[in-house]
Amino acid sequence: MAAVGSALLSLAPQAWAAGEASEKRLETVTVQAAKATPAQAAQAELDGVPGGTSLVTQAEVEKGRSATLEDTLAFQPGVYAQAAGGNDAIKISIRGSGANTSPGYFREGTKFLFDGLALTGAGGTPYELLDTQGLNFTEVLRGANAFEYGALSLGGAINFVTQSGLTAPGSRVKLEGGSFGWQKQTLSSGGAEGNADYFVSIDNSRRDGYQDFTLAKAQGVVGNFGYRFSPKLETRLFVRYREEYHENSATLTREQIKHNPKQSNAATEGARADSTKRGSTWVGSKTTYTFDDDATLVAGLVYHNYPQILSRQSSINPNYWDWRDINYSLKYNRQDELFGLPSNTSIGWSSTEHIRSGVRTYRGDKDLGVLQKQVEYDGSFDHVFTLGNELGLTDNLYLNTGLSAIEIKRDINVTYSDRPNTSGLSNHYQYDEWKLAPRIGVRYYLTPDIQLFANASRSIDPPSSWSSSGSGITSNYAKPLLPQSANTVEFGIRGKAGIFDGSLALYKSWVKNELLTVQVLAATPTSAAVNSTSNATPTVHQGIEAGLSTRLWERDNGDVLTWRQTYTLNDFHYENDPLFNKNELPGLPKHVYQGELNYQYANGFYAGVNLRTVSSTAVDYANTFYAPSYTLWGARFGYDDPSRTWQVYLDLKNLTDQHYVTAVSPVYNANGLDTASLYPGDGFGAFTGITYNF
Repeated sequence: MAAVGSALLSLAPQAWAAGEASEKRLETVTVQAAKATPAQAAQAELDGVPGGTSLVTQAEVEKGRSATLEDTLAFQPGVYAQAAGGNDAIKISIRGSGANTSPGYFREGTKFLFDGLALTGAGGTPYELLDTQGLNFTEVLRGANAFEYGALSLGGAINFVTQSGLTAPGSRVKLEGGSFGWQKQTLSSGGAEGNADYFVSIDNSRRDGYQDFTLAKAQGVVGNFGYRFSPKLETRLFVRYREEYHENSATLTREQIKHNPKQSNAATEGARADSTKRGSTWVGSKTTYTFDDDATLVAGLVYHNYPQILSRQSSINPNYWDWRDINYSLKYNRQDELFGLPSNTSIGWSSTEHIRSGVRTYRGDKDLGVLQKQVEYDGSFDHVFTLGNELGLTDNLYLNTGLSAIEIKRDINVTYSDRPNTSGLSNHYQYDEWKLAPRIGVRYYLTPDIQLFANASRSIDPPSSWSSSGSGITSNYAKPLLPQSANTVEFGIRGKAGIFDGSLALYKSWVKNELLTVQVLAATPTSAAVNSTSNATPTVHQGIEAGLSTRLWERDNGDVLTWRQTYTLNDFHYENDPLFNKNELPGLPKHVYQGELNYQYANGFYAGVNLRTVSSTAVDYANTFYAPSYTLWGARFGYDDPSRTWQVYLDLKNLTDQHYVTAVSPVYNANGLDTASLYPGDGFGAFTGITYNF
């Protein structure tokens, strides 16, 4: 017994140890991961597109001035966004889209959306709602990479995503001001209770202007209201309303900008070139249903009303535009297996249609006086059906395929004119045709964080309804405008490795029927040549889009020094035009580089210097006149309270007060003369803002 007892005592520590080990092995381990934010989820979706895409968080933009989309879209490769006169009517071009248009017109060549719902319609995109109010982040999808949004454009799509009560809880007051009489006040509030959430923002802004006769003022409201009926059904209502008035910047000669860029010109002031947006309303809803197999069905509906008066007090050509669109969409997405491989399939339908649209000239402030003309575009629409699939061929290789079937209708009717139609052309024109746009792309992951991509695609970009005939069928000279089309190949790489985070894309597009300024009637002994927007001979758009962020230095306490860079090569030219051979297309610079060196302190302070350098820009199709190159220096300083209660910034622009050209209005042939087709950029400016969150 003593021996047995001794043995049991000797085994007891081992048994206890074994029991303790067993207990440790059976211990429950809980792994928690933070839920991805909407911006992170959107970035993951964009990374699945085999082509050029990027995402901009509004929090990063608001570390400096956030006045127009020029500020939001800075540092985006392939994107040219420059304000003329400091208002929302900025020139926006992606991969050369809409290069023929000047600031002040509806945006063309790019599809714009709010929260995945269309803002752009058959008439293009009115710009007064293209402000930065209430944004959470912005998605940029270049060229045919905007396939998922059914984009009918050579440039692709820009999708603005609104804050919600879930992403921006609490209330916020922001006050901003600076040079050229700029001031802006914003008040927002958001929250959630139970299954409901809300976000509302109101703002008011004013800018007296750098150049004479460039006053701009606006006020607006943004709302986002969501409700979750069940884990399977949720809906959101989005509301945007904005009023705006601005005077249009005048074009100057190169010599005028060199000596006094603040001056206007007599023609602009005499014509009272201003724009009055009396109140644009965009109301959209999005309802999502999730099936038992996790497939989703998303239904969207938008009503858009955007009246405007151009040159209101002009004695030359005042006109009133009445626009009302209905936009709707339906998208089904499911994940399953195809040929035993993981598959993600999407089927989509989208439509944008004029339910009331037209232009009329008049005398007087509001009521019609002497009616000169009335043109209607009612019933013009764009219908797009998309079918797409992503197939996982291996763990590292993915194949993306897609096909868009597109119906384009333009219905133009001159219902009244104070002048007889002696052209022999009808006062009514209708275009209705189906087009197909296929797409194929691949992604290959060298590592989990680095991917190669390539795609071949076709893009269709119809002319806007108003550009088809702004003043009657006679302006078409018996050659109605046809949709632009482009076949594109693209190769690139993106990802993260060590201290580097960046992307590189190379693309080439063969474009047919590009809408450019074309000589539609030759000169005669008794009349000058007539130049107008029309379909051009074949053109080529090709370029390089590069972006790189580098952590140059980092301290253990969290301080970090970063260098952010972007470079864009824009090589846009005729393929072999009978008159202009292989000339550059005017309107956009060939080289654009942006860089910023920024030091971020762990305690919230930051400081940085930045530059933007732009090469010379062709102004005319004959390439006889160029806007000069320039380099602008700037600096940003600020403080982001780690508790997110306070933010403050100081943003200095154009430190050397350089006189430069921010945008051009392309002309047919300047014959080497210094033509008044240049928009002056702002001089030195200092801007500041303070935000309080509670």
